[in-house]
Order: sequence, then structure tokens, then C-alpha cells
Amino acid sequence: MTKIFLLLCLLLLASSGFVHGFSKMDYIRLFELKKGDFSIKVTNWGATLVSVILPDKNGKLGDIVLGYDSPKAYTNDTSYFGATVGRVANRIGGAQFTLNGIHYKLVANEGNNTLHSGPKAFSDVLWKVTRYIKDGEKPRITFSYHSYDGEGGFPGDLLVTVSYILGKNSLRIIMKAKALNKPTPVNMVNHAYWNLGNHNSGNILDEVVQIFGSQVTLFDDHLIPTGQYASVKGTPYDFLEPHIVGERINQLPKTNGYDINYVLDGEKGKEIKLAAIVVDKKSGRVMKLFTNAPGLQFYTANFVKNEKGKGGFVYQPRSALCLESQAFPDSVNHPNFPSTIVTTEKPYKHVLLLKFSTKVPHAFSQF
Repeated sequence: MTKIFLLLCLLLLASSGFVHGFSKMDYIRLFELKKGDFSIKVTNWGATLVSVILPDKNGKLGDIVLGYDSPKAYTNDTSYFGATVGRVANRIGGAQFTLNGIHYKLVANEGNNTLHSGPKAFSDVLWKVTRYIKDGEKPRITFSYHSYDGEGGFPGDLLVTVSYILGKNSLRIIMKAKALNKPTPVNMVNHAYWNLGNHNSGNILDEVVQIFGSQVTLFDDHLIPTGQYASVKGTPYDFLEPHIVGERINQLPKTNGYDINYVLDGEKGKEIKLAAIVVDKKSGRVMKLFTNAPGLQFYTANFVKNEKGKGGFVYQPRSALCLESQAFPDSVNHPNFPSTIVTTEKPYKHVLLLKFSTKVPHAFSQF
């Protein structure tokens, strides 16, 4: 009788998440993908990109993404370092939306709004590893996660996967989602913080950026889109030609730096298009970003403050930049924005391709 009672107690604890909550830390792992002197590390917590290590112009290896030494430290991360963000990345105004006549209320975690799907989202769960090839011709790893109906307030069961694939000096990230029973909004993002000089080299104000977006989506005082578009011409947001990040950043007191969605130019229907180029002249490192997404969030780590990271280095605002290929923020509340609704007949696929080199493009040679 005592054994039966103990068994029932254990089952009750397990169903409440108590046992699972204590055991999940034991299942957090770090995985390496390696191709020559180019390597990355990822963790199954939040399908997170932990490190990207590659040589500079002198052949010296360095890690160019911000983060933590231990994968378990990411369980307390509030900056989304390298995380896979979803179900819906970025902001949803009023923490609510209406879909097919049904009103959905989400968890507000930034004032009255929802940021990155609330306090329990894709970045805050353990993912299952379904494929792992550490090295060889095409190193890769695939994570999967089943997001249940009602999770974070979103409708429908959703099966999602994230794949990291190494090529020759390239990293391809493929995010997929399949709705199992109900229509639902999806906007998955990789939230890596890049500093091409090295994660601990200080601020990124001297890095040079080009963004192939001639418009931005305007936002209110709470960074929620108004639904309007504006040309970047003649503004500090104009990166159609290369500019130094710090050149005009102090003209943006409202956000204390860059934090805005670009409407990407380029041919519609193309598999991927060039969205941005970043050059760090001191290290000679170059990153080119290609994507099939319609938007790109340019963010200069404005809210990162006194964050103790890898090797004890303390990250501050402007220690890195994020280039998050994405759907437009708050799309679910703006019919004039590209739709983010995924159905059983219409799955989701987001491709992000990062190409690295030390060959500085001619347009950047003046810096």
C-alpha cells in the first residue's frame, strides 16, 4: 500500500512539472559543429547558438557572438543571446490579436505588450535533437519542439524544427513550422548578437553596415508598429550605402540606438536574397546575410547592461549588433503587413544564410 502511495505521489509531482522542472537542467547539452578552422556550438536549451569561431585576417581564431560559458546559464538569460525566438518573435501590441473571429489574449511581458512570445516561449524550453553530424562534408544539427495549443496564449499545436548547417565558411539556419490542427501566427528568429571583432572586443560602433532595405516600419513610443512605412532616405536609418554604425547612432535618443525593422528590397519569390553586409575593419572579418524573410530587425543591444558573459567579460549597450531576419513585428494586427499565419495546408519555412570571409567588398574600402 505504501509503495502504491509513493508511486501516486511521484506521478502527481511529474504531472505538475515539479520532477520535470528539476531534471531538465540535467538534459541541457552543448553540441559542436566543425569544418576546418570554422566551428560553432549550440545548445538544446532554446535551440540556441552559443558560439561562432572563425579566423580573422591574420588567421587568429575568435568567437564573434555574445553569450555565456555554460549552456545552463542560458536558462536565466533575458537578452535572448543566440536564441531561437518564437512562436512569434518581436512585439505584439496590446498582447492580443484576433484570428478568424476569435480573440486571443497573450501574456504581456513588456508593459502592456508581448515581446518574443512572452516569458515561456521557444527560447525557454528544451528541444529534442533529431539529427547530429559533428564534422565531415556537411556538419549539421536539427532540433525539434512540439508547441502545444494554448502555449503562451497562441492557438493550435505546432511542430517546429531548427537546423544549423555548416558549409565552407557559411552557416545556414533553417526554421520550419507545421500547424497540426489550427491556424496560428508564426515568426521565428535567430537572435544572435554579433561582434565581428570578437565577443569581448568592446562596442561595435566602428563596424560598417550595409542594409538592403529602402523602407522601415514606423513605430510608436512603445516600439509597436503603427502600420505605416517610411523611406530611409535622409534619415539615420539609411544604410543603403555602407555606413559606420556609430556615425549617426546618437541621433536616435528615442531608442538609445538602432532597434527597427527594415522592409527588405529584392526580387519577390526568390529563395534567398542579400539582406545585409557587416565589416569589421580591424579584424578584417566580413559577414553577408541572406534570407527569404521580408524584414530585418537591426538592433544594437540597447537593453544589454552589465551582463556578465563569456570569460567574465561584461557586456554593455552597443557591445554587439543583431540582424534578425523576420516577418514584420505585430503583423498579426496589421492586415497591410505580409501575413504570418500558418495553416495545416500552408507550412512555415525561414532560411537564414550567413557567409563569412576576410575579403572586404570594394564599397567598404573607403572606411
